[in-house]
Amino acid sequence: MKLHQIIHTEAIVVPLTAGKREAAITDLAEALTAAGALTAAECDAAVKAAIKREKRGSTGFGNGIAVPHAKIPGDRPPMAAVGICPAGMDFKSLDRQPVHAIFFLASPEGRPDDHVAAMEAIFSALSNAQFRKFLMQVRDRDEMIELLAEMDAGAVRA
Repeated sequence: MKLHQIIHTEAIVVPLTAGKREAAITDLAEALTAAGALTAAECDAAVKAAIKREKRGSTGFGNGIAVPHAKIPGDRPPMAAVGICPAGMDFKSLDRQPVHAIFFLASPEGRPDDHVAAMEAIFSALSNAQFRKFLMQVRDRDEMIELLAEMDAGAVRA
């Protein structure tokens, strides 16, 4: 699975102005809704599930990155929104550092294999130090779209 198959370009939020993780999750879920990827009911379910998941343990895994995710009812492909928060925010990350890039993934409950594939695609990109470096420099949606395309094409080397 490639990033362009998961991330809705209309749900790229740069800059993400939310100051707290719950607000960031809500903003990104609402971006997916505005992009037509989620219904209002799915958005509400995704936000509630993601925040509940965050209370069990943060999805801020370090290096300024968080990947909150939620399972939602339905049977369509996984979908993601991306936000870049230049100021950073406390996401209760494992390394206790502020989070600047957030990938919010909503996956239908009926497609667990697709959820795993989507998570693998996101984490594969995020494990690339060069990609993370460029990610932190993104200033707008167009730059993010270009970076994601370069990553999918293998043009960003580790």
